[in-house]
Amino acid sequence: MASSKISLTSGREWLAGLPSNETFIYIIKRLLQALLTLLLASALSFFIIQLAPGDYLDTLRQNPKISPERIEQLRQQFGLDRPWIEQYFRWLWRIVTQGDFGTSFVYQRSVSSLLWERVGATLLLAISSLIVTWAIAIPLGIIAAVKQNQWSDRVLQVVSYTGQGFPSFITALLLLIFAQNVSPLFPVGDMTSINHADLTPLGKILDIGWHMILPTIALSITSFAGLQRIARGELLDVLRQDYIQTARAKGLPENRVIYVHALRNAVNPLITILGFELAGLLSGAFIAEFFFNWPGLGRLILQAVLAQDLYLVMASLVMGAVMLIVGNLIADLLLKVADPRIKLENA
Repeated sequence: MASSKISLTSGREWLAGLPSNETFIYIIKRLLQALLTLLLASALSFFIIQLAPGDYLDTLRQNPKISPERIEQLRQQFGLDRPWIEQYFRWLWRIVTQGDFGTSFVYQRSVSSLLWERVGATLLLAISSLIVTWAIAIPLGIIAAVKQNQWSDRVLQVVSYTGQGFPSFITALLLLIFAQNVSPLFPVGDMTSINHADLTPLGKILDIGWHMILPTIALSITSFAGLQRIARGELLDVLRQDYIQTARAKGLPENRVIYVHALRNAVNPLITILGFELAGLLSGAFIAEFFFNWPGLGRLILQAVLAQDLYLVMASLVMGAVMLIVGNLIADLLLKVADPRIKLENA
């Protein structure tokens, strides 16, 4: 009984202290700023889309089997007969009151359900690429900085410049050619095999992982090359600082100097980059999805843009903006964790 009273009291004290908590206040401020940003970004995107000549119904007008009366009926059904500002606020009102992003013109289905079906595959591919990129780039950046101007550093610089010089679609094409030459070692197309339903739970996981190898490599190469160079440069800057020289003069082991003192300070700019990389997950994954026929958002949104499927395009833009905002918020909070000296209002 006494313990429950103590826990209840501590819980009340924690809730009472939230309004004065720096992190809590910062998150609330950022979320309010995010709402304004999303409102302005969505309005601007809606306006720019309206500047494009024609609309979705132009394709239907070319079909002689569809009567002008039916075209006009669809025009009224989709709300395309109204001014763009009215279309926008009606769409925004449905989102706020019902959580409804509209109906896809092409698929005649809820936009939310279409995105929900495919977002998992895209996030799986993008997050796996992010993990692979950081797991490889950071250690190699450390090696290049510690071995500055030695043969290993020069080799890594060549690899880095080569990786950055190849556009993602060229990398994807080369991987497709490689997969064709070693077929059927690396599967290309879809994210599962034909007999996926008959596999054991572990077999299903391995099957999806095997299909992810080439798309993940295609996404990771360019990102890895740039991140490795940044990690090298940041660590080199820190290793030249006076406190690093002082630590070495005191006789601290080199590994402790590098991994405890230097790396801890060099990681801050990399955390900031992580926020932007989270936002770029969707756009980066689209190329790999297109070339490897991965059933994610990439092909869906590309078809929506070509068909001028207004509400599907708008929902994808809003999703990208949300990922940008969330990514930067997570990066700022991680910076605070990595370096408690940082004030969140200045992050």
